[in-house]
Amino acid sequence: MSANTFTLEAAAAANIQLVGSDKGSQAVHDLIVAYQANRRTGSANSKTRAEVSGNNKKIFRQKGTGNARHGDKRAPIFVGGGVVFGPRPCDYTKKVNKSTRRLALRRVLGDLIAASKVSTVAEFSVADGKTKSFIKTVKDLTDARKVLIVAASFDDSTYLAGRNVQEVLLMTAAEVNIEQLMNADAVILVDNALETLASRTA
Repeated sequence: MSANTFTLEAAAAANIQLVGSDKGSQAVHDLIVAYQANRRTGSANSKTRAEVSGNNKKIFRQKGTGNARHGDKRAPIFVGGGVVFGPRPCDYTKKVNKSTRRLALRRVLGDLIAASKVSTVAEFSVADGKTKSFIKTVKDLTDARKVLIVAASFDDSTYLAGRNVQEVLLMTAAEVNIEQLMNADAVILVDNALETLASRTA
């Protein structure tokens, strides 16, 4: 099994629409920021004085003690009291429209192809489901450290063989995103993925 370098001419022949380095950089930035923001859980939470444990009893009488007047012990100035302006559960989700996603994908694919980081193979599978065989198959295709392999689908034995190889990522053409493409040193496209990528960039 050997890989062929995927050129701009081959991309055009496969109906994959690309853009050059003169446009799409803002779309790429917006989409990467959205990916990172959407991974945030936003679950940080602190208790206000209404939520901490304790009763509403006045800690000492209003007058005659020489101390400042206070109410209950749940006030923020006391140890064990509530927190003022502390973190509360928050939704950091950002939405990116389809046209921006499409433009970002066109730009990233164009940059990778222009940099000769994309190759194509007729098929990719590891029939015996062994990690050793998977590593050998990938090494036969590229010497890059971080590899992204994109196909229309993978069989179970291939997923089984590659699940413990951290530097190689298997993704379907319908699900691969620009962050995964940008993090890879080499991208290997299986021929059956080209049609889906063409539809995603159309």
